[in-house]
Amino acid sequence: MTASQSTSTTDGGALTRAENAIQAGNPKQALDILRPLPPSDAVHLAKGRAFFRSAQYAQAAIELEAASKPFGGHAITALIEEAASLRRRADLLLLIKECRRLSPQDTRLLDAYGTILMHMGRFDEADVAFRESLQRRPNDKNTLNLLVMNLTEQGRFDEALSIMDDLRRQHPEDWKIGCNTAAILNNIGRLEESANVYRETIPLAPYEPALRLNHSIAMLKSGRMAQGWTEHEWRFGVPGHTNLPKDTLLPNISPTLNLQGKRVLVTQEEGLGDTLMYLRYIPALARTGAVVHIWGSSTLADLCRRVEGVAVVQHGGEAPAFDYHCPFISLPRAFSATPDAMGAPVPYLTADPGKASQWKKSLKADRNLRVGLVWAGGARPENTGAQMVDRQRSMPLAALAPLADVEGVTFYSLQKDDAALQCLDFPAPLVDFMPQCLDMDDTAALVSCLDLIISVDTSMVHLAGALGKPVIMMDRFNNCWRWLHEREDSPWYPQMRIVRQTRFREWSDVVTRVKVLLEDAVQAQ
Repeated sequence: MTASQSTSTTDGGALTRAENAIQAGNPKQALDILRPLPPSDAVHLAKGRAFFRSAQYAQAAIELEAASKPFGGHAITALIEEAASLRRRADLLLLIKECRRLSPQDTRLLDAYGTILMHMGRFDEADVAFRESLQRRPNDKNTLNLLVMNLTEQGRFDEALSIMDDLRRQHPEDWKIGCNTAAILNNIGRLEESANVYRETIPLAPYEPALRLNHSIAMLKSGRMAQGWTEHEWRFGVPGHTNLPKDTLLPNISPTLNLQGKRVLVTQEEGLGDTLMYLRYIPALARTGAVVHIWGSSTLADLCRRVEGVAVVQHGGEAPAFDYHCPFISLPRAFSATPDAMGAPVPYLTADPGKASQWKKSLKADRNLRVGLVWAGGARPENTGAQMVDRQRSMPLAALAPLADVEGVTFYSLQKDDAALQCLDFPAPLVDFMPQCLDMDDTAALVSCLDLIISVDTSMVHLAGALGKPVIMMDRFNNCWRWLHEREDSPWYPQMRIVRQTRFREWSDVVTRVKVLLEDAVQAQ
């Protein structure tokens, strides 16, 4: 080994120790490790991150500038998701201002500044940053894409698509532009146009997982389920999905596949709602003779144990021995060519009889229509994608005030997390038993004793729907694929009625229509 190789190896070990110190929340220790190291891009970046964690923004800016080359991405971009995970986006804005003092002409810093503002919901300010960047670098693809994203976050879809059309004409070989264009069209319900753009774009990058995954979502939203589920398996090429071996992924169920006595590990890959939705396939999987082992979250464990055909429920720990594994969201693909393509009929979940009996006694005196309310999803500000979706699907409880005028109703809050603090904003009495519901099993028992659930698009609609309860779902304008397009009903939950926005982020007309449905439910009681 040469001396330079030895030094490089030593530096690499020090960088690893510094990274561990940063992740452990000890930036001072990280800086002590980094100071003796010779300068390099990696060392400067690590120092910049450590100084950021210590709120020493001037020093962090010096290091990040040293780590940045004149071309390509600026080192500050490495901190965007890190700041989000720490819930320190506002602090990152301060750091970017320090960087801009050192490099006032660097448009990449304007792009980063606008990106953080967009993530924080400060769209007008983000628009100013992106347009200033474009004045200095006209027609920059990256900045134009950021501007488009900011426009779509405001519901300015025509402006966004106009920019994307120009980009497609200028860069016909760039599959990312086609993918983004098709995704916008799909989101706003222009499904045929979206499909056409995908047909033109996929030949440019037929093996690109992100492109094929987005294409699958468009297929599913248009109701092309069997093809869409197959295409959806491309997600395994995108970071953040299963890390179990692909060669043991459950094949499609067919007469020639022998699962008798085989242990199939079913894993939670996405959110709670997805798991609740796809638990419907477990009875069919068990009927193949498979030993079904669910490895999921603790809050769903007790509910899962009562699903027909479940042998073992595990939460936490290490991966157990298995013959095949299957993420919940791959189960529809596995059964797509069988009579169980839609899984078990509703209800396929049951509430705990003992817990439900206790709630039934507690609510016995309430002769009104018992209505559960959920007005917000989980904000998850540490997850940028989830936060941006939640801004569109959630509403303030005050927006539901017109429902309080309906007589003969007792409202029960089914809201969790910070949004539950809004309970006093409702003009009618709002019973809140949620502090007593420690997991989804407790919540299921309460829901089983209610007459109707009115909710935005959260895991609650899946829980109530799977229990067979009537659900009115208040849906956003650019709805999730699973609720299809221009449908007021759902093939997944026969007792669901969908009331969708007709204008982006505008809930007033939705609430007006829900009020009529609620009045009808009182009359029918």
